[in-house]
Amino acid sequence: MSSINDLKNMSNAIRALSIDAIEKASSGHPGMPLGMADVATVLFSKFLKYDPSKPDWVNRDRFVLSAGHGSMLLYSLSYLTGYKDCNLNQIKNFRQLGSKTAGHPEFGLLKSIETTTGPLGQGLANAVGMAIAEKILNNKYGNICDHNTWVVAGDGCLMEGISHEAISIAGHLNLNKLKVIFDDNKISIDGPTNLTCTDDQKKRFEACNWETVEIDAHDFGSIEYGLNLSLKSKKPTLIISKSIIGYGSPNKSGKETSHGSPLGSNEAILTKQKLNWPYNKFQIPNEIKHKWVNVGKKGTKKRINWEKKFKGKKIYRELMSQYKSTPIKRDNKTLDFLRNLHQADKKEATRKSSQRCLEFFSNKVSNFLGGSADLTSSNLTKISSSKINGKSTNYIHYGVREHLMAAAMNGIAVHGGFLPYGGTFLVFSDYCKNAIRLSAMMKQQVIYVFTHDSIGLGEDGPTHQPIEHLASLRSIPNLFVVRPCDAIETFEAWEFAIQNIQYPTALILSRQNLPVLRDDFKTNKLNKGGYFLRQIEDSEFSIIATGSEVSLAVKVYDFFKSKKIKCNVVSMPSMELFNKQSLYYQKKILGSKPKVIIEAASSFGWHKYINESDLLISIDEFGESGKGDDLFDFFGFNCNNIIDLIKKKILK
Repeated sequence: MSSINDLKNMSNAIRALSIDAIEKASSGHPGMPLGMADVATVLFSKFLKYDPSKPDWVNRDRFVLSAGHGSMLLYSLSYLTGYKDCNLNQIKNFRQLGSKTAGHPEFGLLKSIETTTGPLGQGLANAVGMAIAEKILNNKYGNICDHNTWVVAGDGCLMEGISHEAISIAGHLNLNKLKVIFDDNKISIDGPTNLTCTDDQKKRFEACNWETVEIDAHDFGSIEYGLNLSLKSKKPTLIISKSIIGYGSPNKSGKETSHGSPLGSNEAILTKQKLNWPYNKFQIPNEIKHKWVNVGKKGTKKRINWEKKFKGKKIYRELMSQYKSTPIKRDNKTLDFLRNLHQADKKEATRKSSQRCLEFFSNKVSNFLGGSADLTSSNLTKISSSKINGKSTNYIHYGVREHLMAAAMNGIAVHGGFLPYGGTFLVFSDYCKNAIRLSAMMKQQVIYVFTHDSIGLGEDGPTHQPIEHLASLRSIPNLFVVRPCDAIETFEAWEFAIQNIQYPTALILSRQNLPVLRDDFKTNKLNKGGYFLRQIEDSEFSIIATGSEVSLAVKVYDFFKSKKIKCNVVSMPSMELFNKQSLYYQKKILGSKPKVIIEAASSFGWHKYINESDLLISIDEFGESGKGDDLFDFFGFNCNNIIDLIKKKILK
């Protein structure tokens, strides 16, 4: 066991590296790494289960730095414990262009980074998703999957609204392997936290069914005692770590001045003197580095023992299969299912088609983990095989916690083992936005099911009718937004999302019933993003539409066809997919003739496809309360109005 003196030296190694890297970068947040170095040293040397030589070991503990601004804490630990991808040069290039040691931890840059943290509270909510994934796998497979999720969160993380959604559901689900270390230094950017916050965090967490433990963040015995207590808890645990921000700095410790700016060269020297650290910049004495490397090697032994115990056994193969994406191929059952969708007599909302498709795909995808933010009966995300408890749990009632749901799905995705999907109304995608953005940034396969996609939802009115949301989602890099027009396209949308393993997908689905428009279904046309649904040679113009408005476009097409006026109909379920096609294909679909765009949403984003001679029929104002059909008429989304507009502008 390490002596107190050893632990001090190991902690000060973290502090020294953090000071040097931040000073060299002339940018960064020294306060948290200095204040939490002692806690991190005890956690990583005595409690955390990890193997730097095999960072993707599935049964490792997860460590999430929710207070991502303190990134040098994690980078210092990565270097000291022997992660091969974090050498001293990376530490020296902290916050520089092209460096793996970015200002806030970014998933994929270093193997020690479990998730991208930056926006406060996201890491905490991600960790809830990780703990959910572990608990379900543990219930199913036993102690082959048995690990903790540790989080370091600051005052800012706990002020953010998402934190309450996170702690509420964690307590409700009794995620006892979730351990949140609260860096309780009582300082935020503006100054002491009592400027803005008088919350009693201990009572708050206990009210949400958590255990709480208080520790002195600069007393190694107290830290070890508190972390040990958390391991015995039958509930999630908040470890209230009474720390001093900027610990060791003679003039800046305990002050907001140490939070988000370098200490400064003189203060850096004084701090090292106070910490009794006489070494050169970026110098870690061999004896101290050796102790840290040995800490990492302890994890290697644990991992090897785990593999000896389980590898080669059936349960090992079963667990590992959870972490592999299963390629889905069309077969005779697929064609039979599509044929049934096509032959259905009645109209059907695409949210209902989505549920039917989920039923079908659940037989091909064994590791779905679905859910809804208290809208299961509206989103239709639950299917006959959905289970909310027991060894076969595959569905979560997230409650009215959209932001948590989206962030938890990110945590589930980066944890591995499941393909997460979750539903809410499209208008509430705003509440999910930051988490969706991080899904896209991390390139994680998360499927967002957004229903009630337009004014067609009706009487709930403008507060619930999405107008700008499609444009907002389409503006996010790496996110594929898919708005199918009928049951066949809805199947193709799910087929695409399941196979879109490197990116998130947003499925945009209707409340109102829609007819089946597609006559052919042998190949997935949606994969092109846009395609001819109706095509006539020598057409005079083309109508381009998405979702529910495609059926309206077909009605307009039928009218002009009856009048011997030739036009095409293009269904464009996904701009992102369409933009990925060859320029030749795009020009073929868009053509050189006039275009009519129909979408019951903001016009923003469509202008890249049109010019002044084209017609754009959209909604650039908020909706109204009334029946869906009445609203479509009121806003001009009906055959007669669109025919008149085409006659005036296109056929004049």
